[in-house]
Amino acid sequence: MVKIRLTRGGAKKRPFYHIIVTDSRSARDGRNIERVGFYNPVAQGNEKRVELNVERVKHWVANGAQLTDKVAVLYKEAAKAAASA
Repeated sequence: MVKIRLTRGGAKKRPFYHIIVTDSRSARDGRNIERVGFYNPVAQGNEKRVELNVERVKHWVANGAQLTDKVAVLYKEAAKAAASA
């Protein structure tokens, strides 16, 4: 099964997450199919908190990919931001 989920990066105490499309059996930071965005929970000032390629996510969901709970929340946030821009 294909999932769209977060993979962790960044330094200790400064998390940064890539939003990736991957096989559900692969490790959290393991092999991925495609990187579709990022999430920066500690963004300050002008830094972007979430950036997501909404069209690619729609494509993957149409082909059977499942979003994790956190990515679904981030997807809604990014879609709302894209609609207002």
